[in-house]
Amino acid sequence: MSTDQFEFEDQISMTIDNDEEILDAGSDGGDSNDAVSGRFGVFTRSGMVRVDDESFEHEIIRKSFVLGMDLAGRDTNIVAVHKNLSSDPTRRARFESFKIFTQAVARKCGGNANVKYGWYGGSKEELCDVLVHGFSRCREPAPNEVSYGVGVHMIPAKFTCDGALSSVVDEGGLKHILLCRVILGKAEMVAPGSKQSQPSSQEVDTGVDNLVNPRRYVVWSAIMNSHIYPCYLISFKAPSTLPNVVSGVPTMQQSALRPPPTSPWMSFPALLSILSKFLPPTKMQLLVVCHNEFRANKITRPQLIQRVRRIAGDRLLIGVIKSVKRQTDAGANA
Repeated sequence: MSTDQFEFEDQISMTIDNDEEILDAGSDGGDSNDAVSGRFGVFTRSGMVRVDDESFEHEIIRKSFVLGMDLAGRDTNIVAVHKNLSSDPTRRARFESFKIFTQAVARKCGGNANVKYGWYGGSKEELCDVLVHGFSRCREPAPNEVSYGVGVHMIPAKFTCDGALSSVVDEGGLKHILLCRVILGKAEMVAPGSKQSQPSSQEVDTGVDNLVNPRRYVVWSAIMNSHIYPCYLISFKAPSTLPNVVSGVPTMQQSALRPPPTSPWMSFPALLSILSKFLPPTKMQLLVVCHNEFRANKITRPQLIQRVRRIAGDRLLIGVIKSVKRQTDAGANA
């Protein structure tokens, strides 16, 4: 995680932790004209208030959002940020409940509830429904998405791009995404395509696609409204090339600007042979299935690479690449 991301986690955490103090002070912190103008009236009617575009709070969120958009960041424009305030008894109860569950999970996990920020994209109507009523269902994955169990899939804060793909363009040409606090507790790895719908034991609380560098947090349906608290809603305009850019297939201009790879070339069977020395048979079988699907043109090359990273983990793959590079360099210098 980058320094910017650490700053984001720390600084926004202070904002969230001080929610109660802000509310008690009677601060609305936003633009009361939204409800009148109508453009964002649906959000203010859902209990949110707009964050001042010039505020430090807005800048921290904007910076993290754009950073997580990767190649699409420079062409992404944040139009508005709204904050979820516990302005009525029901909302205040939800916020208090989230704090109670945070404390309970912390006690269970030796003092650390492992609370993270996560993105949740969807249509404007779906996100408003979540804000008013909470999560009511576990959404089915899109045709181009990999399922990691039956639960609410949250995207880690540093991978905004993944969440943006789940956002739906509204009638005004904007997309919307929620930034939530997520209680992970002790997480377990969930295999791609799994139908798991609850923890595998009482020792674990949630799921992830990768224990070292997760791109998916999986919160089971039984705890989705106690372990997820929506904090902000970001409205943005993304480039039309977003699906290609964030899936690893850049535009022609970006391809021309990108330097050629310096890592040594390795065939997939050769990579599997090396990985088999470190990974258990269950993971190796998943890798073989992914490769077969790629050869059958069922998935694209970027999807294959993404799945390999999730199954094997970046740490192991980087180690393998470095090892092969050292051997290649040694052979060239011999």
